[in-house]
Amino acid sequence: MSFVTTARGGGAGRVLGDEVRATVALSIPIALTQIAQMSLNTTDVVMTGLLGADALAAGQLGHSLFFPMYITVIGILFATSAMFAQELGARNYRGVRRSARQGFWLIVSVTVPAWLYFWNAEAILVHVLGQDPLLAVQSAQYAHGAMWGFPFMAGFSLLRNFIAAHSRPRLALWILLGGIMVNAFADWVLMFGKFGFPRMELFGLGLATTIVQAAMFFGLLALVLTDRRWRRYHLLVRFWRSDWPRYRELWSVGLPIGLTKLAESGLFAASGFLIGLIGVDALAGHAVAIQYTALAFMVPFGIAQAATVRVGLAIGRRDFDGARLAGRVAMVVGVLVVVPFALVFVFAGRPLAGLFLSADDAHGAVAIGYAASFMAMAGLFQLADGGQAVTAGALRGFKDTRVPMMIAIVGYWVFGIGGAVVLAFPLGLGGVGVWGGLALGLAVVWAALAWRFRIVSRRMAG
Repeated sequence: MSFVTTARGGGAGRVLGDEVRATVALSIPIALTQIAQMSLNTTDVVMTGLLGADALAAGQLGHSLFFPMYITVIGILFATSAMFAQELGARNYRGVRRSARQGFWLIVSVTVPAWLYFWNAEAILVHVLGQDPLLAVQSAQYAHGAMWGFPFMAGFSLLRNFIAAHSRPRLALWILLGGIMVNAFADWVLMFGKFGFPRMELFGLGLATTIVQAAMFFGLLALVLTDRRWRRYHLLVRFWRSDWPRYRELWSVGLPIGLTKLAESGLFAASGFLIGLIGVDALAGHAVAIQYTALAFMVPFGIAQAATVRVGLAIGRRDFDGARLAGRVAMVVGVLVVVPFALVFVFAGRPLAGLFLSADDAHGAVAIGYAASFMAMAGLFQLADGGQAVTAGALRGFKDTRVPMMIAIVGYWVFGIGGAVVLAFPLGLGGVGVWGGLALGLAVVWAALAWRFRIVSRRMAG
């Protein structure tokens, strides 16, 4: 079925144009917010690079350990985007409040297990993942500083889902822009011991992260609680009252999303651990390359969130043809926007790597060479990465999460990690082989999710 025929009556072209404009209008601030979110980590990478290649490698290991836990919980909370949107589409405002409150309950219930995981970072890195003990000590210092900010990171994400479902995502963007500046200053003060503070290096980096995440969460919460439109929800009134049916629904819809995100982030985290077996210079180059690709990914990631909202609103209105159109529009936009990034990575990898690493010393020059080769490979999978992200977001709007989870696990870990191991070691391609495995896993997942969207959207549209 074509785009145009999904609309009813003679105004099909106008309906398509309206959907494109609505998707782009919602996607732009969400994507910019995602870029701002990643810019916090970019600031951390730049500041860590001032400590040297060893510190940069240790920081990357710490982030590789921290990120899978964080993205799993954020993934579970992605369920609230679809739940908020469907309730708003049906004009069920009480349902919006129930979903928001149980999102907070979920964050509270997972925080202590997450803290235990971060507290044992050194043992996990050395005894489970086989990493360099000296790097593991520094990585654990970062984790011990950043772990206290975990619930605030998750709470900020939940509130972002809430305001995005109401088509007002710009508030989070302004708060994040302020957070970037505060984060850079806090990194400088705590890492290098300015204004009378002790020099804390990677522990100071993690502590700065905690401070900034807490400030951003309470800032956005204050706006939500005092805004005239949102005060009516009374999100924190009688917060202690249980709502087990909605809590179970959040886990039911969200856990497959969280496991999908874990499989995806685990793919990239595992790539860091594999490259860590090659050497410190390769790992430093990987840290730079993964930072650029992660920043580029924030654009289709934002479009994916917009797709969830647009599809969910249509489902709430019982407009199934509109839901299908919204998903397909987002999928096309998501692929088109990553083309410029792919070209930049292929043709400008070395100068971009030079912004993070210095070519004046031997280690830095080697790391730049690694980063450039990794980014050239990353340029080749940008289309698949953007396509799979947005298609998954559209499926979340239908609350279709379990089959996409299975697709992700098989695609990322059997084809992605399996391919990376084979290409890197038996075939002798080293770090480039690891990145080739990433490309393979993403392409397989994209193809399978596109087929799943075709099945689900046709079934819903009748």
